[in-house]
Amino acid sequence: MGFFKPSYDFLGIGDIVIDRFIRLKQAEIRCNEEGEDCKLCLNFADKIPYENSYLIPAVGNSANAAVTAARLGLNSALYANVGDDYYGKLCIETMEKEKVTSEFIRINKNRITNYHYVLWFADDRTILVKHENYDYKIINWGKPRWIYLSSMGETSSEFHYELEKYLKNNPEIKLAFQPGTFQMKLGKETLAGIYKRADVFFCNKEESQRILETNEPEIKNLLKMIAALGPKITVITDGVKGAYSYDGKEMLFMSEYPDPKPPLERTGAGDAFSSTFTVALALGMSIRDALKWAPINPMSVVQKIGAQAGLLTRPELERYLKRAPKDYEPKVLE
Repeated sequence: MGFFKPSYDFLGIGDIVIDRFIRLKQAEIRCNEEGEDCKLCLNFADKIPYENSYLIPAVGNSANAAVTAARLGLNSALYANVGDDYYGKLCIETMEKEKVTSEFIRINKNRITNYHYVLWFADDRTILVKHENYDYKIINWGKPRWIYLSSMGETSSEFHYELEKYLKNNPEIKLAFQPGTFQMKLGKETLAGIYKRADVFFCNKEESQRILETNEPEIKNLLKMIAALGPKITVITDGVKGAYSYDGKEMLFMSEYPDPKPPLERTGAGDAFSSTFTVALALGMSIRDALKWAPINPMSVVQKIGAQAGLLTRPELERYLKRAPKDYEPKVLE
């Protein structure tokens, strides 16, 4: 790897994308009798009116996490790939404005930048994703204190093996793992080394079932089953129902932070929770304190369009924490 000069508190590793939001006017949500397995339905072979369109640059799980870290005061960087196009330049410029070091963002000649379409209806979204086939490589990013690994494209399987070797050679580096769509598709067996190496792991309830290939409904069992894959701390979120953690000894439940008004849209809420929890650990906080911090950023994010506009600075987050209800505390699961 060679000699490396600066040292970062936080390095996000994962794809960076452009999100094009399309706010739909006419659609229907159809769910099963339990209110689950919901589908967004539009008239086939019809002209569908939409209300507005918004372009949000430089997002993606790891990019969002890197911005969270920077706003909360950490020395933050991002490893990602972009094309040599207008949108690639826009992503780099946006990260620099957010005080996220862009020196590890690789510009790929004759390639385009990831571009996703976000179908926004009511207060939630369905995302059409396409990850470009970049040549993912370990580069000289030195020894950051924390690495936050998340969504990457289908050509990244070999990269994960190389990252596993890098982490084995640098055991002092902490790893947060929030698997994206294609990482879950690779399977827990393929990424067994990453799961085992993770200091903290994040997913939502439905993702945990997909990863484990189970219909198990009980969060307690899902926590134990994910923990058996190796993470030191397992965190599973369950939407508006709250979040759960397990460190091998104690299971905790944390409710949402009360929304000041109905959510505008929910893109990036999960990233905000996971990255805020990770930053709290990086700042030396306990799991209990990290659980109190983590729901505050999602509460703010869902009041704005896109995954980053609502991310808070540390003073802003701490002001919300001071105003929290008296019962805003982690609870032990019996």
